[in-house]
Amino acid sequence: MNRTYGGASGANLPALRSHNTALVLDLLRTAGEGGASRLELAEHSGLTPQAVSKITARLREDGLVAEAGRRASTGGKPRTVLRLVPGAGHAVGTHLDRDELRAVLCDLTGAVIAERRAPLDLGAGAEAVLEGVAREVEALTADAGHPPAVLGAGVALPGPLDHRHGVLHRVTGFPQWDGFPLREGLARRLRMPVVVDKDTNAAALGLALGGAVEDAYASFAYLHLGTGLGAGLVVGGAVHRGARTGAGEFGHQVIQLDGPPCGCGDRGCLEALCLDAVARGDVAEAARVLGAGAANLVGLLDVDLVLLGGRTVTAHEGDFLRGVGAVLDSRARRQGSTAAVPVRIAPGAERGVAEGAAQLLLAPLFGRARGQR
Repeated sequence: MNRTYGGASGANLPALRSHNTALVLDLLRTAGEGGASRLELAEHSGLTPQAVSKITARLREDGLVAEAGRRASTGGKPRTVLRLVPGAGHAVGTHLDRDELRAVLCDLTGAVIAERRAPLDLGAGAEAVLEGVAREVEALTADAGHPPAVLGAGVALPGPLDHRHGVLHRVTGFPQWDGFPLREGLARRLRMPVVVDKDTNAAALGLALGGAVEDAYASFAYLHLGTGLGAGLVVGGAVHRGARTGAGEFGHQVIQLDGPPCGCGDRGCLEALCLDAVARGDVAEAARVLGAGAANLVGLLDVDLVLLGGRTVTAHEGDFLRGVGAVLDSRARRQGSTAAVPVRIAPGAERGVAEGAAQLLLAPLFGRARGQR
């Protein structure tokens, strides 16, 4: 059976060379240390053996693929087995929170080989923030113990922002960032390609690729509660950003018209109510409010799964699982549903956003930029 890529099998057309190369690389990535023979790659990709031979020859020249021994054949000479070389390339993933920077260096498989954390004041101004990021990224690559081949840096931070152009909009609580070309500024400082996305989108991409959901084409919502509240949405196996990267501004749905003021300028936002409850030490109330927002989202999108993450959730996992789950259970019973949408804690804990940010660079290499495994 042919392995599909983005809904279509491999095509033997020169114009799709990068498509087919990504397909072969992804097959080798999923094959792990055991590797795969050229014949197996052809069988699973739908490419001809000749096309696979040409692609793997180029990948070997680039140092991305190496021989991993031989495997007995059912007939004829033993087959040469090829494997991905994880250390042939690396990606930096950085999570810029309102008060902390976390950076990871990942190899081609997504494995973290170095990590750093440092205080960050997102309100300190562009120059100070960019200088802090550059300093930590340089230290991160030095921590790896050898000069790694770095493909680029993925940067994830609170939205709203323009993912395509790497330009920030009015980040809640930090209006001075509105219109700032973050991608351009960091690329100049780091002297490497930079991709910028919302923290929740990056985390959702990492979860989609990391096997957090069994069905590669499932739809799920990742709810992130830390210094703010947002959502990453995966619909039909692909990260849903919206036309203006505006999807997932989950924390700013108004659920109490005369509620407390929110940093976005509105009143009664889900984020304001959740953070107020956390500040009072009433985690049960924060979980109940988060559950109400999750129920609204489930009602709108009919997702298969809700994943919870962020530092506040990590500190009170049981409370949030019970609280959000109880609201979804109650909503399902009122609607006559046999079972509520399941709620789980997202794997990856507090570095999940940074790991997802690294995938902003790695996923396209394997043809997985949309999030499908």
